Amino acid sequence: MQDFSSSFALAFALIGGLDADLLEIIGLSLRVSLIAVIIAAIIGFPLGASIAVIRFPGRQAVDILLNALMGLPPVVVGLLVYMMISRAGPLGWLNILYSPTAMIIAQVILIVPIVAALTRQTIEDLHREYDEQFRSFCLPMNRVIPILIWDARYSLLTVVLAGFGRAIAEVGAVIIVGGNINHLTRMMTTSIALETSKGNLALALALGLVLMLLSLTINALVYALRASAKHLAYA
Repeated sequence: MQDFSSSFALAFALIGGLDADLLEIIGLSLRVSLIAVIIAAIIGFPLGASIAVIRFPGRQAVDILLNALMGLPPVVVGLLVYMMISRAGPLGWLNILYSPTAMIIAQVILIVPIVAALTRQTIEDLHREYDEQFRSFCLPMNRVIPILIWDARYSLLTVVLAGFGRAIAEVGAVIIVGGNINHLTRMMTTSIALETSKGNLALALALGLVLMLLSLTINALVYALRASAKHLAYA
């Protein structure tokens, strides 16, 4: 019990003292996850909106596939990305294995289906509401989709936050393609696993506490944005 208490005391001391290693790991985690989420949103918003609005052969199959991809096993994604960017892979010439870029690519692959699927659901509901008005104005789809995305911006912010929450908690894929290299690719989740195995519970706990705080903050923001969206809808 004494070791348990001292580990927590050391963890709070690391956070309160703004430990350099702790800040470096947190900074890398936030940078990688934010970039991955931005890229995923750029891809996922128009993809999900297009599936929601445009009627095309095989649309239902694409929708099923998109929902299935939401449950992609992270280690499988990590393995596939590793095979693509390793020296023996087709993209080996890029020389990005065991780098933050490789981790961003893996996270983007994991997040895009989530962003696209949630966007599709949001835009489909909104399109059903405004479909008759769009038809009366004879608006082409390339104008309808941006209008719907803009109108659903508050709801889509919750989608972005959901994607960020998925990214920041990722460990399987990033450890495969990043290698968990100190001062280069060591993120919060991979560091927690490593430091726990080494018996350095103080740093592992400090990172765990920060990760939990981020998770709580994300959930609070999602709740606040949903409440704000509902308020604006009824205003």
